[in-house]
Amino acid sequence: MIEPESKIGMLGGGQLGRMSILAGRHLGYKFKVFEPYQKSPAGMVSDVEINAAYEDVSALEEFAKELSVITLEFENVSTEAVQILEKFCPVYPKASILFTCQNRKREKEFLTSKNLPCAPFSVSNSAEELSKSIAEIGFPCVLKTADSGYDGKGQIKLSDAQNWNAFDLWQQLGDPDSIVVEKWIQHQGEFSAIVARNPRGEVRVFPIAENIHINHILHMSIVPARLPSETIQKGEEMAKEIAETLDLVGLLAIEFFLDPSGCLLINEMAPRPHNSGHYTMNACMTSQFEQHIRAVSDLPLGSTELLSSCVMVNILGDAWKNRSPDWSQLLSNPRVKLHLYDKGEPRQSRKMGHFTVFGDSIDDAFKEAELCFKNLMDSWI
Repeated sequence: MIEPESKIGMLGGGQLGRMSILAGRHLGYKFKVFEPYQKSPAGMVSDVEINAAYEDVSALEEFAKELSVITLEFENVSTEAVQILEKFCPVYPKASILFTCQNRKREKEFLTSKNLPCAPFSVSNSAEELSKSIAEIGFPCVLKTADSGYDGKGQIKLSDAQNWNAFDLWQQLGDPDSIVVEKWIQHQGEFSAIVARNPRGEVRVFPIAENIHINHILHMSIVPARLPSETIQKGEEMAKEIAETLDLVGLLAIEFFLDPSGCLLINEMAPRPHNSGHYTMNACMTSQFEQHIRAVSDLPLGSTELLSSCVMVNILGDAWKNRSPDWSQLLSNPRVKLHLYDKGEPRQSRKMGHFTVFGDSIDDAFKEAELCFKNLMDSWI
């Protein structure tokens, strides 16, 4: 067990790192952040921030000094960087998990090798192979770059066999090393489970969230998810199975589609805290961020008990409209919790904060969340 008052390293300086650090402060831990850009949200609340490229070996070695454990809040870090750090102290999640989860091809192949349900797919390593993959999967389908895709980036949907050219599609996706072609699922909803596991093998799953996206970016998470109890149980069982199979230490977020037959299909995995788990900060006995710190420090995991029905809503840079939004309607509501990330310039589609609305029922919380969001976006019109 890594005792409180020890120093933890954090790879990545975004809001997920910031909230993990703030949660870890309550347990007495100190923090050191490695982030390419100065004055990051996580760096502002850390004890030390090192600014260098993830490929800078000497900076990585300097970062690792005096640390008891290193974790991450951002999975697009090279496995080579993690392997360098592993020479100095434990790094969680391990490089092997990062290697699997940061590439859609390897992620899909892992799922199928373990007989875990996901959409039918085919992998192409060239534009010539892409035509064959599209023909194999059929229409509609979605093309995804194997690396570096998030929030809908690196994706193209093909609805029918008309007006497409494999070479043009390959170029539109940035001439990647490989492309995953997936069958388009006419799903009944999107959901996510966040599972935590510590080195001693203790596992806990947070209540499954029901997620609503706008323009491929998470807009709203509804908890508890409006699913049959047996479907929720199946999702929790899959999350635990994946955590055990990967030998996870830390957090893993698993995104699901609900297919037309009512079965959960695994869409993606992220080995870190997740946007859809922000509701846990106020609605659960233990937040995902405290659980993250507990897991990588090999502390006993906290309870994931849900204390209240709630709806979490993202606040994007679109809400600023050349000046700060009117926060008064959120702050004056006693059943709303507001969180802003101190990320500087509010750009379009940039996640700047979130708020969580509590209700006696899901319907009450959902209606109030929609009203709060509308009032926030209309505040400067």
